[in-house]
Amino acid sequence: HVQLQASGGGLVRAGGSLRLSCAASGFDFDYHGIGWFRQAPGKEREGVSCISVSGSNTYYKDSVRGRFTISRDNARNTVHLQMNGLQVEDTAVYFCAAAPRDTWYSGEYSCFPTDFDFWGQGTQVTVSS
Repeated sequence: HVQLQASGGGLVRAGGSLRLSCAASGFDFDYHGIGWFRQAPGKEREGVSCISVSGSNTYYKDSVRGRFTISRDNARNTVHLQMNGLQVEDTAVYFCAAAPRDTWYSGEYSCFPTDFDFWGQGTQVTVSS
C-alpha cells in the first residue's frame, strides 16, 4: 500500500537548520511529483516546495525561497527538504505528498495541495525565538 513517511522535524532555534526526508513506497515514485506542505494551527495547508516528476522543475513559496532546497533521490525513493535560516513563522506540521502528474498554472510549475493524491503523516517543526 502507499506510504509516505516524513521525518526530520524537531525543535530548533531561529536561524538554525533542519533536513526533512520523505520516504515513499507502494507506488511508482519515478512517475510522481513530490511536494512538501505545511499547516500551522488555525491556518490552511500551504505548499512550501515541490519538485516535478523529472526533477527539472521546482517550486518554492516566496517566503522560503533562498532558504529551503528540495531534492529527490529516485534510487532511494526519497525526497529531502533542506531548511536553513529557519524562522519562527516556519513553525508548522510538515507533510509530504505525491502527485501523479506535474501541474502548470500560467506557464509556471505549481504546488497546490489539491493536485496531490497521496499524503503521509506529518512531522512537527518548531522554531523558537
